[in-house]
Amino acid sequence: MLRRLGAVQLDTISVLARSHELVAYARLGPVPRARIERAYWHQRRPAAFEYWSHAACVLPIEEWPYYAFRRRALRDRGRRWHQSHQRTCAEVLARLRAEGPLTATQLGGAKNGTAWWDWSDTKIAVEWLLDVGDVICVRREGWRRVYDLPDRVLPAGLLAHEPTDSECLAHLAAAAARSLGVVTRADLIDYHRLRELTSPATRHADRVDEAAEAAGLTPVAVGTGPAGRGKPAAARDGITMGWADPGALARAAGGVRGRHRVTLLSPFDSLVWDRKRTRRMFGFDHSLEAYVPRAKRVHGYFAMPLLAGGRLVGRVDPVRQGKTLIARQLSLTSAAATVPMARALREAAEWVGCSAVAVERAEPPHLAQRLRAALA
Repeated sequence: MLRRLGAVQLDTISVLARSHELVAYARLGPVPRARIERAYWHQRRPAAFEYWSHAACVLPIEEWPYYAFRRRALRDRGRRWHQSHQRTCAEVLARLRAEGPLTATQLGGAKNGTAWWDWSDTKIAVEWLLDVGDVICVRREGWRRVYDLPDRVLPAGLLAHEPTDSECLAHLAAAAARSLGVVTRADLIDYHRLRELTSPATRHADRVDEAAEAAGLTPVAVGTGPAGRGKPAAARDGITMGWADPGALARAAGGVRGRHRVTLLSPFDSLVWDRKRTRRMFGFDHSLEAYVPRAKRVHGYFAMPLLAGGRLVGRVDPVRQGKTLIARQLSLTSAAATVPMARALREAAEWVGCSAVAVERAEPPHLAQRLRAALA
């Protein structure tokens, strides 16, 4: 699954589960959470590492060489959020070399004792070393990064491979298209956030067209998705030029169709993490409101879109209370979405160890009784 998506975003918010677990659940069904964690972090040989892609992400271990473009850009910039000190960096590296893998706490503490962003010099140093590739994270323990040295955990072939920026960008363009199927220029830039963590000399976002060509992507015209069906694309927004994954085109030409899951999606899932693309592809406006003041929230703290039949047909803001999964706020696009929503809620509840589902508020209100009947 991780190789197929190319990147799975990490986040500290945990409602039903943490986002990287929800992504696996959405694709694979109710795989036990402990098994998901083992697959990401606790293989005998590292299968994944953590680095900056769309955001902080879990990435397949074989992708390590192709983030060299970002490591070089950050080294050229000389800093990211904080200014690191050479002496502290040298001390951190010496301790990792002498003592083996360590967390920030084991290295001396992550914070100065105040707000979460007030990092200690040690935390600043080890995160900078992670940014530039002198340190790697292939494991977490209790949600803490475990820092190690690349030459201790990476196969020699990956460690020695240092592709050029152009090779990195072409490889990642292919990965984004493989995950999304069809992409616009904006999609390619957003998938790996090519406008961010760059330097004035590199300007990676300006090289997307060349990267798509080098990756062998197929040029296509991209129109609006389900929201505009029945109208010519040019009459809606005009046609945007983009690219398709050749493998996706071959499967479509051969009549191959994928499975359709009925499931709830994390707001950080790569299927919906780009809000503009979600609106274009699904006709669905969605945003994360966890950082919006409670009084201004429209759909709730951690509203999860409902995927059914290849469309987004509702959303729910869930919370666990004891053995009950509570849908604090829920909305459906039509009456036909009540049964899929009930099915998704029941499966999610069972996956996280709940034995009951309760609905507090549903929109439109006249569907609430139908939904409760479907749940029963």
